[in-house]
Amino acid sequence: YRGAPRKIEEKQTIDIPKTWKRLGKEHEIWIDTKNKEVIAAGNICLRAGPLEVFACPRGTKEHEAIVSVNALSSQIHAALLALGATPGRPVVWQEEYQPATGPVIHIDAMWKPEEGEIQKVKAQQFVRDFKTQKPMKHDWVFGGSQTFTDEETGDSYYYGDSGELVCLSNFSTATMDVPVKSSDANEGLMFEANTPNIPEVNTKVYLVFRPELKDAEKKPSNVPAILDDAPASAPKNEMEEENDQ
Repeated sequence: YRGAPRKIEEKQTIDIPKTWKRLGKEHEIWIDTKNKEVIAAGNICLRAGPLEVFACPRGTKEHEAIVSVNALSSQIHAALLALGATPGRPVVWQEEYQPATGPVIHIDAMWKPEEGEIQKVKAQQFVRDFKTQKPMKHDWVFGGSQTFTDEETGDSYYYGDSGELVCLSNFSTATMDVPVKSSDANEGLMFEANTPNIPEVNTKVYLVFRPELKDAEKKPSNVPAILDDAPASAPKNEMEEENDQ
């Protein structure tokens, strides 16, 4: 398994702005250095039920995510780095709970209905709190997941490529996570799909990731031209077993 499967690019449903620079030939990911944004295209894969993940790479966790993205978590991580965002660290569950840390990542969802103008909303509008039944109020932070290197083969694996791109339950493998205690146990799930606000299943959407950058970080680093050769996803291991506890 090596992350989101390759696929023929779908027809774009919006006019791609000139400020968006395509990254990769086979995945749908762009970087906008002028507006300090990373954009990834995908599809609505779920509109109802409890959630552990908001967005996942295609072919991973569509059964518990709203958006299936045609890009790898590691590619989006790399593009955020290119904008100057510095990841913090993922959640820590051992001994004393410590939430994920890192710069806030604002996420918008864009799509174009069959009839009408392009729609753009905060990603939180697709998610609601179980208890209050109101849209999610928390921001996501760039914890950055983790990378594993196989000592025998030398291959490098980025854990977030296994499904944990933008999480709602706390995972130590998450690229982006909520900085509040949110278990993945059924009785501990905090969030569910906000069905009335979510477009129909299979609707093409563009997720726009905009990191909060400090003044010293606002000058982007070199932007990689091609990101399709991203690290492979790690197999299930003790990190995922830790998340299941």
